[in-house]
Amino acid sequence: MMHRLEIRDEAPADVPGIRIVHAAAFPTHAEADLVDQLRRDGSAVYSLVAGSDERVVGHVMFSRMELPEGSLGMAPVAVLESHRRRGLAARLIREGLAKAKADGWKGVFVLGDPYYERLGFDPSLAAGFASPYAGPHFMALELQAGALTAAAGVARYAKAFAALG
Repeated sequence: MMHRLEIRDEAPADVPGIRIVHAAAFPTHAEADLVDQLRRDGSAVYSLVAGSDERVVGHVMFSRMELPEGSLGMAPVAVLESHRRRGLAARLIREGLAKAKADGWKGVFVLGDPYYERLGFDPSLAAGFASPYAGPHFMALELQAGALTAAAGVARYAKAFAALG
């Protein structure tokens, strides 16, 4: 019998399970390594897990961006294949966004699939920012009205992202 999935902050005991989730979801260990590095260098702000039967089945990390000030980068997001297509990634993301908004963060950036648009991310909002990730898959979401439109300039993720290439 499967217990109800719980979305909660990462605990030290979750670290191995988080690595397993990212290793299973991506073709290389680069994303799992990124999570570990963001955690080590103090850039991680929110690291949320979805747990089922004391097992991590999903994870999202929000890390401090270097620029624009007061912004977060959302990445990576992963859910085990056996738990996909149930809205779990959206639940993880929404919980992280709610925490970030409540804590006064200005905005969140993501590089990814158009899927994120249904969660409020907008490529046109990110288009005003110079970034190595600029393009149609680079999106942003304001957590404070006008905070990112007034801050257009450069979007720079935490240093750990440089290892992704």
